[in-house]
Amino acid sequence: MKTKILYPLGLAALTAIFAGCATNAHYVQTGDKEQVVSLGQINIQDYANAASDAVKDLLASGALDKVPNPPALLEISRIINNTSQQIDMDLLTKKISIALLQSGKAVTKIVDPMAANYHKEIQPDGTTKTTRLPDFTLSGKIIETVDRAGDTRRTTYSFQLSLNDPRQEVQVWEGEKEIGKQGTRSSVGF
Repeated sequence: MKTKILYPLGLAALTAIFAGCATNAHYVQTGDKEQVVSLGQINIQDYANAASDAVKDLLASGALDKVPNPPALLEISRIINNTSQQIDMDLLTKKISIALLQSGKAVTKIVDPMAANYHKEIQPDGTTKTTRLPDFTLSGKIIETVDRAGDTRRTTYSFQLSLNDPRQEVQVWEGEKEIGKQGTRSSVGF
């Protein structure tokens, strides 16, 4: 008799547990209002916003138009991660590179900064040929700052980019996009 009563109760309990674990997963458009905003990490929409704003500002500056042989040859250099998380920089640099290529104002060259002689090509006859030096290099830094007051937490990510002219050794453009997120954290964590 006990088995007949416990079995339906156990089945009902399992059904309730699994029903509580069900998700309402669906696709969302990047940049849509339904995006998840997390305080402790950079989200895909943050990379998209930072890249979009940087490209708009860079194109509006006219810096890429000042080259003798357009389109400008732009080398994506080192972007320093000064945050508490591991970042795949391609989430930022590829968005910038794609937008600049589509604008027709620049072609991009991404190189390994550790390769010392990347501007020299060894020909089949053993001689070296110097390749075209970039008109500009793009470098930068991503900085994270965190402020707390009670249960409220604010995290700000600063995307700082610099366009440099390697021939004259000067910066010809700088841009910065700050993305701030604020919220409260529950006192109970799982």
